[in-house]
Amino acid sequence: MRAVAANMDQAAGQTRAQASKARRRLQLATPGFKQLSASRGFSTSVQDLLSPTDTFRERHLGPSPADVVKMCEVIGVKSIDELIDQTIPAQVRRHDTLVLPDGKLGEAGSLKMIKEILSKNIQAKNFIGMGYHGTHTPGVILRNMLENPGWYTTYSPYQPEISQGRLESLINFQTLVCELTGMEVANSSLLDEGSAGAEAMAMIARTVNSKSKNQFFISDQVHPQSIDLMKVRAKYFGIELIIGDHATTDFASMTKLCGAMVQYPDTSGRLVDYSAMGEALHGNGAHFVMSADPLALVVAKPPSEFGVDVVVGSFQRFGVPMWFGGPSAAFMACSKKQVRRMPGRLIGESIDRLGNPVYRLALQTREQHIRLDKATSNVCTAQVLLANMSSMYAIYNRSDGLKRIAKRVHGLSQLFAQQAGKAGITVTNSEAFFDTVAMDVSPKSAKSVVEMLQGKGINLRAVNDTLLTASFDETHLEADMHALVEALKAAGVGGGSPTAAANIAVTGELPAQFARTGEFLQQKIFNSIHSETEMMRYMHTLQLKDLALDVSMISLGSCTMKLNSVSSLTPCSWPEVANMHPFAPESQTAGYRELLESLEKYLISCTGFDACSLQPTSGASGEYAGLLVIRKYLESKGQGHRNVCIIPRSAHGTNPASAAMCDMEIKWIDDSTGMDLEEFKALCVEYKDRLAALMVTYPSTRAFFEDNIQEICAAVHENGGQVYMDGANMNAQLGLTSPGMIGADVCHLNLHKTFSIPHGGGGPGMGPICVRGHLAPHLPNHCLVPPSSGGKAAESAGAVSAAPWGSAGIACIPWMYCTMLGNVGITDTAKYAILNANYMKARMTGHYPIHPTNKHNRCSHEFIMDFSEIRRKTGIVEEDVSKRLQDYGFHAPTMSWPVPHSLMIEPTESEDRGELDRFCDAMIMIRAEIKKIEDGEWSAEENPLKYAPHIQTEVAGTNWTYPYTREEAAFPAPWTLKRGKFWPQCARVDNQLGDRKLKLRLDE
Repeated sequence: MRAVAANMDQAAGQTRAQASKARRRLQLATPGFKQLSASRGFSTSVQDLLSPTDTFRERHLGPSPADVVKMCEVIGVKSIDELIDQTIPAQVRRHDTLVLPDGKLGEAGSLKMIKEILSKNIQAKNFIGMGYHGTHTPGVILRNMLENPGWYTTYSPYQPEISQGRLESLINFQTLVCELTGMEVANSSLLDEGSAGAEAMAMIARTVNSKSKNQFFISDQVHPQSIDLMKVRAKYFGIELIIGDHATTDFASMTKLCGAMVQYPDTSGRLVDYSAMGEALHGNGAHFVMSADPLALVVAKPPSEFGVDVVVGSFQRFGVPMWFGGPSAAFMACSKKQVRRMPGRLIGESIDRLGNPVYRLALQTREQHIRLDKATSNVCTAQVLLANMSSMYAIYNRSDGLKRIAKRVHGLSQLFAQQAGKAGITVTNSEAFFDTVAMDVSPKSAKSVVEMLQGKGINLRAVNDTLLTASFDETHLEADMHALVEALKAAGVGGGSPTAAANIAVTGELPAQFARTGEFLQQKIFNSIHSETEMMRYMHTLQLKDLALDVSMISLGSCTMKLNSVSSLTPCSWPEVANMHPFAPESQTAGYRELLESLEKYLISCTGFDACSLQPTSGASGEYAGLLVIRKYLESKGQGHRNVCIIPRSAHGTNPASAAMCDMEIKWIDDSTGMDLEEFKALCVEYKDRLAALMVTYPSTRAFFEDNIQEICAAVHENGGQVYMDGANMNAQLGLTSPGMIGADVCHLNLHKTFSIPHGGGGPGMGPICVRGHLAPHLPNHCLVPPSSGGKAAESAGAVSAAPWGSAGIACIPWMYCTMLGNVGITDTAKYAILNANYMKARMTGHYPIHPTNKHNRCSHEFIMDFSEIRRKTGIVEEDVSKRLQDYGFHAPTMSWPVPHSLMIEPTESEDRGELDRFCDAMIMIRAEIKKIEDGEWSAEENPLKYAPHIQTEVAGTNWTYPYTREEAAFPAPWTLKRGKFWPQCARVDNQLGDRKLKLRLDE
């Protein structure tokens, strides 16, 4: 017994020694091990014992501490810190602590904190309008789309075989736009109404393409935020903007006009017959643009009947909250002959390999990722999730339900106008209006009346010194209307004899001159669903067709498809977030302002800069804003002639497209093996008198941190230019280095990548810019509600978005992300992103050629696999591998960019080792399949890669003629059985046919 006891003691001692050794290895390899140890069962202090147990760091980071040890062994390092030292040059490493929360609150504590902040908002009854309206988001859409990861975690539908659900929803949206506007084609969303107007103006200027016709007219009855934004866009397009009264302008004599734009209904609420204006413009060879309210178009004469060429607008009031300015889906519609110049993504029909009808992205050759500086626009991320919400809103309400909503809104405004008239208030647009009633309150000051009513929880708009407007929406009740009348009377408005408006009949019908005639939205989808059960099942059916993060990892390089946590997204649906009007008075928006200002401080700390603007609504919008700031700064120094922008060949397509929008002359530099410093310096010296900017991504798009980045930035500064850093790869920098450390002057951040806002299938996004102090006076501003962080009025580069803080409604997501992770956790996200990428790269090495990285053979947060040799030997191309991955249950990595014939893989920090291994195993098994082609077992034409993906009906069908089994085709890996098979919804899509036979809307 003593011997047994002694053996047991010896074994226990060995076990304790092994556990101690394992613990030391964990501590060495794993950042934050000390903080983790308490939750792993090690000894704790009382403080640790009683701290929140729902801290976010462990829930966000994929690999466990034990995984980290194994992964470091595979990579060939002892710890993550050693890996980081070998990845990021020492000279750009930051060693300070980020000025962020400590991350100890936990998820529940962070939600409590943000609730306390946002409770400072005051939810008034809004009648402000101006393109932002209260709306009812149907609960079935809120729960099953907006709050559903199957919808919000998808990426842009570049892989149509696993994107048929949202592609169908988007072609529904395009059809909805065409039906309401009367136009032939529409895109699948733009960023906001103001920028859509600017895009229309630019499209028309390109179409006319004549220096003798470089004037563009904007009616002074267009919403002021749109006019403000278009002023900025016109400046660098060489467009002379004329703002005036369309009613008194002689368009027939304006021979230099390329186009003109009006609002319908106009910003003062009037419905105007623009037919004569359209005829005059066309007679002069000019184009006619209209910014239209889609709810008004449900009952009002469509723009096409006024001879309009291009229609833009916002679908916010189709079921999308105001969100303090955004996000919501804007749109553009035009004729077929202009479609190839139209910005934004287009969804069209085609067929797959088996002849089945399918949807796909059409005419991609117009877009920035292909045409670069010759693209129709720099638009990349748009507002897909919101466009889908609006199309579902139309489907759920059906065409007859939309009519009831529009007529009810109009009826409320009629009743208000009538009651106002009876109270002696002068209504100035009583002849024809839809939802907005304008009132002359003289001799009262409109501003003073607005302020008096704000004290009673009612918001109106003061158009000028004596004109007020009240806009009605579907959330208003009859009681709200009566309360508004009484409040106006109490403020001393009216009080005399009844005015003409007292005779208005409440019918819900527009005057015959403006009433829509004929049927619209007769397609089956807009008239077949009425119950919540049917609606739920329709959305679920579409969701099941798409591969999102709820299915498997999406390893798209340079796209950062990380976790979008539920806790981060939860506040978006709260009333105090969703129901705030962007032009509400400052006294009502204290909570939003506090949240936004603290988020700006977090981003400033992460970038190492001095100031921040949250206004840009996408990464491309951020690029444009950053370059505008540089141009404005140079002009302020008398250096406005500087217009040369140096861009590496590996840059994102948005870079040259944005530079072109700022009228910059692009000079390309080769960086295929990294930026050659001497060559770069010589280029800077060559253009030293005109050099404006360098646009550079760091770490580079070729997946490593360049050692000479500080010297590159210094060379730009020495020759009079500024450095713009593209923040697409910021996920590898957080807490480890910064744009400030490398010597940049301005950068944008993709909050829909780095800071966890979901991609939504192609939007929404946020692309704020951070700048050094000398550029701060030139940050974007706003004509109606200047943000506290905006540039000085006279020095600002101007507005880049219609709302003061852009997509403010989703700013709570990055705020929660930063608060829950804290300064240590944020830094660990970058470390784990680099760890995961290097682990996958190590596993792939020996199976595929890997594009060169740094001197230590370390990649950044992504890596590039080269298929040139495989392509040459077998005819198998990167697209074949990408489609074959769908059979294994995975989304394709980024194809053929920035290196031709390649795949770029970015796993992010959120994926655990098991998922990383499954993806690597899939790629290794695919390599074995390629080997069978090399060995002649399968021909170059008849093999599972060329026929991929394989769909359920084909695999289950009676006819199988392929030289491989059904199991090899559809169940090539064990997890496709154990975890459940994700079936692509169609076989490989014929892209060429889809562009030759263009069909962009539903017929029936």
